[in-house]
Amino acid sequence: MAQTPVLTLEKPTVEDGASMWQLAETSTLDSNSVYKYIMMCEYFDETCIVARENDEVVGFITGFIPPKQADTLFIWQVGVAESQRGKGLALDLLERLIERDACKNVRYVEATVTPSNKASQSLFKKLARSQGTECNVFDCFGQELFPDDQHEEEKTFRIGPIKG
Repeated sequence: MAQTPVLTLEKPTVEDGASMWQLAETSTLDSNSVYKYIMMCEYFDETCIVARENDEVVGFITGFIPPKQADTLFIWQVGVAESQRGKGLALDLLERLIERDACKNVRYVEATVTPSNKASQSLFKKLARSQGTECNVFDCFGQELFPDDQHEEEKTFRIGPIKG
């Protein structure tokens, strides 16, 4: 008998770091080291989240609250396995994350997104709609800052205020 898939959304552990990295490597996300994911799981587990289907990591968000912006949750990466795309998992992860005690003072969610990343643009606009608030977009990091000509500029998507 086939096992019924069970999807859970929870804090990551350091053991999830390698699975998060693998998921990122098989997607269009910027490449980071395995160490980055392990560190995020260890030191920022309150502002990161994983989705597991049974025991397999099928989605994640890495984020943090910037020291100079205590009212902002900065989303570094959102990764969703191919098998889970189009099911609303990324929005579910974001909404669950901002409900945590660690985010009780968060009034804004920010992320940087390239102009060609339509999926992330859509996700953050959906978050704004689901929270009944605005999504403002402005320039952040110009293409000239990146050492290779392959990296696009990054725009800041700022959602909020939330939890008004």
